[in-house]
Parts: sequence; structure tokens; C-alpha cells
Amino acid sequence: MSDGVILVVEDDAAVRNLVATALDVHGYRHREVASATAALLELTSAADVNLVILDLGLPDRDGVEVIGALRGWSRIPVIVLSARQEDADKVTALDAGADDYLTKPFSVEELLARVRVALRRQAGEAPAASAQPAQYRNGPLAIDFEAGVATLDGEELHLTPIEYKLLVLLARNTGKVLTRNYILKEVWGNAVASDLPSLRVFMATLRKKIEPSPEGPHFIQTHVGIGYRMLRVEDGRP
Repeated sequence: MSDGVILVVEDDAAVRNLVATALDVHGYRHREVASATAALLELTSAADVNLVILDLGLPDRDGVEVIGALRGWSRIPVIVLSARQEDADKVTALDAGADDYLTKPFSVEELLARVRVALRRQAGEAPAASAQPAQYRNGPLAIDFEAGVATLDGEELHLTPIEYKLLVLLARNTGKVLTRNYILKEVWGNAVASDLPSLRVFMATLRKKIEPSPEGPHFIQTHVGIGYRMLRVEDGRP
């Protein structure tokens, strides 16, 4: 089974319990929420979610909006589980970034089959740790992971241990938005909200050492309220 967690977003308690029971029986770890707000909070604060089962008719916000927001920083697979059966609704959800669409009433076995497919697809797309390169280059920025040295335009950068860890984490996930809590867990070993000021300070000092101009992000982009992303230099300024 997957090591990650499946997030079930469903406001109907009976359906939520049915899905949760099916996942339990088949050994899947999961958490459940009943609103769009709670879902987005979970997705931005937890780094272990690797699949979302999402209802569209949520009480506080349409599920399509949740998909759109999630796709702003993550490619976590989303299986829509909805009573909306019109083709237009399916197209809207899939265009927003959903990976699959299952209508209610649904077969538990079919849902589990789609869960297996989504998790296999995600596992196949994830790079193996052993396949990670020993060196990284992004325009003038380079990192020799084995030597623990980062350079800019060939000149060694004098980074603190925390700055180096931040740079490596962002570099290994170039193009992906990493949430603040995920960064805190990976670099500091926890995700305590009181550590957020430290993260901001270290990110600011790292930027001073690698950004060619203080007027705008060239390498590290801030996603306000979410986290940070390492840009590819060919992407240009946002």
C-alpha cells in the first residue's frame, strides 16, 4: 500500500464514512474533512497527502474551485466523487485539473480500482532517490551535492547550513511550490507555526546571496500564504 495519506473531502457523513471504511479495509491511510476550507488547509499544511477524493457540492465552496487552487502549487492526483452526472460538469472538473471522475451512486470496488490506478501513476512519475543526479545546474546557479558546495557564476557561495539545506530542498524540487510547513519539516524537523519567522529570515538571507537583483525574484519565487518555488531560469521572471 501507499505510504502517503488519502484525503477524503465529502460533506455527506454517510458517503464519507463509506469511503473511509473501504479505505480502512484495504489498508489505506486516510483523513477526512467536510468542507473546501478544511481541505485547502489540510493540503497546504500536510506534506503526506498523495491523493484526494473530492466531492464537488461542498457547503462553503465548489469543489472545482478547490481543484483550481490546488493546481496552483501541486500535482497531487484528484478523483472527483460527485452526484453531478452531466458531461459539462465532468468536463469542467477535468479541465480544472481533476485526474478522474466517478458519479454517485458509485461502486466501492470501482472507486478502489481508480484509487489504485491514480497511486500507481503517481508512483511512476516520482523520480527514484537513487536516480537523483550528483550535481544540479540552473543557469548560473550550480550545486555539487556530494561536495556540499553551491556556486553562482563559478564563485562559491558562502552559505550557512540552514541556507544550504533550503537551497538544496528547493533545487531538488525545481518548478514545484513547496508549502511552508513542508519546508519546516524537511529543514527543521518540525512544522511549528512559531518557526515561520525563522523560515522567512533564512529565505531572505539566502535570496541576498543568490538573486542577481533585489528588484524581483529570479530563482526563488514566493507564493504568498503558501510557500516558495525554485524557478527555472529559462522561465524568466514571473
